[in-house]
Amino acid sequence: MKIDLTETTSSKINAALVQARRDIGTPAIGMVLTLVIVTDEENAYDALKSANDASHEHPSRIIVVIKRASRSPRSRRDARLDAEVRVGADAGTGETVVLRLHGELVNHAQSVVLPLLLPDAPVVVWWPDGAPPNLAGDPLGALGQRRISDTYASENPQQALGERAAAYAPGDTDLSWTRITPWRSMLAAALDQQSLKVASVVVEGEDENPSCELLAMWLADRLQVPVRRTASDGPGLTSVRLETKDGDIVLDRADGSLATLCMPGQPDRAVALKRRDTAELLAEELRRLDPDNTFEAALKFGVSKLTAPAPAAAEAEVAPTDSPETVTGPKADAAPAKPAAKPSKKASAK
Repeated sequence: MKIDLTETTSSKINAALVQARRDIGTPAIGMVLTLVIVTDEENAYDALKSANDASHEHPSRIIVVIKRASRSPRSRRDARLDAEVRVGADAGTGETVVLRLHGELVNHAQSVVLPLLLPDAPVVVWWPDGAPPNLAGDPLGALGQRRISDTYASENPQQALGERAAAYAPGDTDLSWTRITPWRSMLAAALDQQSLKVASVVVEGEDENPSCELLAMWLADRLQVPVRRTASDGPGLTSVRLETKDGDIVLDRADGSLATLCMPGQPDRAVALKRRDTAELLAEELRRLDPDNTFEAALKFGVSKLTAPAPAAAEAEVAPTDSPETVTGPKADAAPAKPAAKPSKKASAK
């Protein structure tokens, strides 16, 4: 069932939701959370489709906030709220409210969303694209216990990672981090099977891919070894090499779906490591509502290394390869500068 409301208010939207539930014969609310999606018209369809798919695992009230840019000064002064209410088969396993904010109301979206939140239920705010630098400081972000962004959709992913680290607050997360969950699980399991000391790591993947950077920072933070980041044609992450004195542990995925795990003294094995769609990533993030301390540690570990130019010592270390690289880890720190030579007595006399 769909109900269109033009020039409406939050109270009328709530009344429409109650009436729609009665009309379809489900007056009780069986949803576990409120998911607020902040997006634009271009990305609203894909974001709502992913949220509806994720609602089969997490029944929720989905509130889509679309801020409509006004073209003329007069229309920018006029505030108007249009809404579309969906329940039943048109809204997954929960209910959906699509809000279109016009004029001055764009700057007060939180006042429209607040009355529509489910009582005594957690709130998750998701920006599929165009996330603010400070998620918790955003008026809509302040409503949520969890705030989800996606730096992969940013024009400059590395800069976006730096902004996320600088303004991190408990509850922040990113889908670029969620994308590497299978990689982290596979690598952790491989190290549990081998009593080998890792000396260095090489992470290979698409250039400007924030998932590759996050995986490199996580490995450098957890293993406390030098981690070198190399570029490939993708798709996404393609290879991780853990270098040890007894042989390398290699997890290689060239086609984006099936990977090969190579370990010293063991036969190579094929493992499923397919690239997941947005609905699967969102469903994973909705499973936990507590702060992700591991993400925080990885995010804050290498921000300065991602933004600062590579030191000369690190450049010399990776010079044999032709592809652009970013180096993280303890070895990437520049060596202390040698003290300047003291001037000779003759020079002082001059």
